[in-house]
Amino acid sequence: MKYTINHISTGENEVIVNYIDMNQEVERVINFIKGEQTKLIGWKDKEQKVIDIKTILYIETVDSKTFAYTEEDVLRLDYTLTQLENLLNDINFFRCSKSMIINIDKVDSLRSLPSNRIDARMVNGEHIMISRTYASDFRRILKKGAQHE
Repeated sequence: MKYTINHISTGENEVIVNYIDMNQEVERVINFIKGEQTKLIGWKDKEQKVIDIKTILYIETVDSKTFAYTEEDVLRLDYTLTQLENLLNDINFFRCSKSMIINIDKVDSLRSLPSNRIDARMVNGEHIMISRTYASDFRRILKKGAQHE
């Protein structure tokens, strides 16, 4: 892949991507520029595994260890929940409690509960509790998303 880097003294930083065919290499460059992380590395049975972020249902910290849950697997991650929250901020992941981040795209249904909490049923049938501390932000995000559709 050919690339050109130019230093400018005024104006705005700009990245232009010219391509003939959209392939994996071009997609990786675009995702990097956009700041979109698409894969994480996790551990299962002392073996490293690559996880596509889109397959993650939720991420949870238990006993100071962080785990990613997919429909098929549970993998340990070498990140803190705060690091993952920052990394996944623009990819429909939401901090729903002190110890958990959920993938909004994997929520199947919602039910309001007393004390301003929300029961989120995931596509695999698991129920995740969105604490009252985070519930109003969650509702705001859902309303904003519904307006864009």
